[in-house]
Amino acid sequence: MSMAIRKITASILGLALAACGSPPDDQDAPSGEASTASSEAAAPADAKPTAFAQCAACHSVEPGKNGLGPSLAGVVGRKAGTAAGFAYSDAMKAYGKTWDEATLDVYLAAPMKVVPGTRMTYAGLTDAAQRKELIEYLKTLK
Repeated sequence: MSMAIRKITASILGLALAACGSPPDDQDAPSGEASTASSEAAAPADAKPTAFAQCAACHSVEPGKNGLGPSLAGVVGRKAGTAAGFAYSDAMKAYGKTWDEATLDVYLAAPMKVVPGTRMTYAGLTDAAQRKELIEYLKTLK
């Protein structure tokens, strides 16, 4: 085999292997239930709840990285309208409350009703269990 063909073959094999991704952590486990159980047990306690997908459309979880909405890193315990580098509406700046579990619960249920004039055009998360799960996740963001 010529050197050029070897290089092409090696490149193709390298790309094919890269596309496969890394092997699963439980590659020695038998297939079936044991494999599934170990991957479920390995889920981190601060895994993003399903409801967070709606938040992620506008908000980052990285400190200082704002999007259409402010970064949610450190939101629990922070006074509303004060994340550095974000241009809040006058309504949010005037809201003046500190984000704790109770305040977030009320706000996330109906943001535009709680803070009329907010730029957050989100109708709200009506499911109390999903809000609780979301708030627990927000508490992990530092």
